Amino acid sequence: MSDLRLVIFDVDGTLVDSQAEIMAAMTSAFGASHFTMPDRKSVLSIVGLSLNEAFAKLCPEASSAERAHLVQAYKDAFNDLRGPDGNAELSPLFPGALDALNVLRAQDNTLLAVATGKSRRGLDKMLERHGLSGVFHSEQVADHHPSKPNPSMILTALNETGVAPARAVMLGDTTYDMDMARAAGIRKIGVTWGYHAADTLKPDAMIETFAALSAAVDQLLGS
Repeated sequence: MSDLRLVIFDVDGTLVDSQAEIMAAMTSAFGASHFTMPDRKSVLSIVGLSLNEAFAKLCPEASSAERAHLVQAYKDAFNDLRGPDGNAELSPLFPGALDALNVLRAQDNTLLAVATGKSRRGLDKMLERHGLSGVFHSEQVADHHPSKPNPSMILTALNETGVAPARAVMLGDTTYDMDMARAAGIRKIGVTWGYHAADTLKPDAMIETFAALSAAVDQLLGS
């Protein structure tokens, strides 16, 4: 039996602090519509969902056509925020993220993956901006899967890497991440610095800094 382990990362609110970018794009999208923008807490509560699902929660009264318009307006605003060269920095990595990734990357039996509500284009931009292109062995994005908490992204990552569910763990900041991991039958690590209250996550392990990640992975999966 393979001893490979898989650590799957959420992106927004877990690896990168994208709330400034998200709030700015939401402000622009709602400004181009007749809908009233919800408060900051409500907006951040949907981070991690696919955009269509996110707007369905934020604007339950919107028709499918109106929701599609909001989604496109959000995507356009997000793209504009990156500037003419696409490299404007609005979503910094959380402290310690890069070091934690490097520690795990150096382990021969540990593979890394991403499962994110971002689009393929959005993830590519983020990875390029932070020098992370090629770091992850499996990259699952909203373009190709049902929204979290459907387990499709995790199941595909397991299939692509050949890692058994018992040897995989999801790192995330939202209940969507935890519910997705539970549905896929893998372990889950919550972070305290993200967009959902830590006491709502109910993970198998909780970390307060990225420095604690490697030990938490060992605790749940074995070294």
